Amino acid sequence: MRIAVPNKGRLHEPTLSLLERAGLHVENGSDRKLYADTVDPDVQVLFARAADIPAYVADGAAAVGVTGRDQVHEHEHGTDLEELLDLELGKCRLVLASPEDGPIRETADLADGTVATEFPNITRTFFEGTDVSPDIVEVSGATELTPHVDMADAIVDITSTGTTLRMNRLAIVDEVLQSSVRLYAHPDRVDDEKVRQVETALASVLAAEGKRYLMMNVPSDSLADVEDVIPGMGGPTVMDVDSRASETPGEDGDGAEEDAVAVHVVVEEREVFETITRLKEAGARDILVTEIERLVE
Repeated sequence: MRIAVPNKGRLHEPTLSLLERAGLHVENGSDRKLYADTVDPDVQVLFARAADIPAYVADGAAAVGVTGRDQVHEHEHGTDLEELLDLELGKCRLVLASPEDGPIRETADLADGTVATEFPNITRTFFEGTDVSPDIVEVSGATELTPHVDMADAIVDITSTGTTLRMNRLAIVDEVLQSSVRLYAHPDRVDDEKVRQVETALASVLAAEGKRYLMMNVPSDSLADVEDVIPGMGGPTVMDVDSRASETPGEDGDGAEEDAVAVHVVVEEREVFETITRLKEAGARDILVTEIERLVE
């Protein structure tokens, strides 16, 4: 099975990192290679331009592909692909924008206008949902300059923070499409066992982000108080502790066994600081916090 991934650009390294964390280490891969093996002998990576990945998946050259939602919607067969997972990378928007001091204030103002874009199919689909039919001019770069050289009245372009638009004195008129990097599959391969394994592996990495694993020892008579403090997923796991490891010194110096349990729980990273303080107050001790690489829900 082949996975098509971006061969370069800002999505290349984050995608390979995600595969690595999912357990699919890419072997002998480089920007100049078309294919690379992974540690799974049944999974191979195909390196391609992000804009070409929808075509590779649609044509069956790859069972699944990692690329932006904008690239899929721009491809003529993109809507036939099955979206399996939002990988939450490369978040951005396609927006309709026009000069700040110009006459375009809303979409309806483009009734007789011209729109320049690198995404003609997405732009055409957007305007089909309105009562406006502007001329659409496809450009291959520097889209934000076209209104200032009288090539267009407005543009449809990608923005993440809006900084480039502001630098070029452009104001957002409307939102066209929200995009992020996602995992797509050929419709005929959605139920393949290996495709499902890849989807589960990637989903487990995403599920683990922003979470921490807490382990602690708790006296049995404090367990109820500790459980009231824990904000974890689905409640804690409680296990008996080896009595030899829970001995506490008695008044006469002899070891006295203490009835205690081990408590394990997954919590949100942002809650760890306050949670640990409250756990200690509730009687927990020997609290250990670790990162989570993958979480299969």
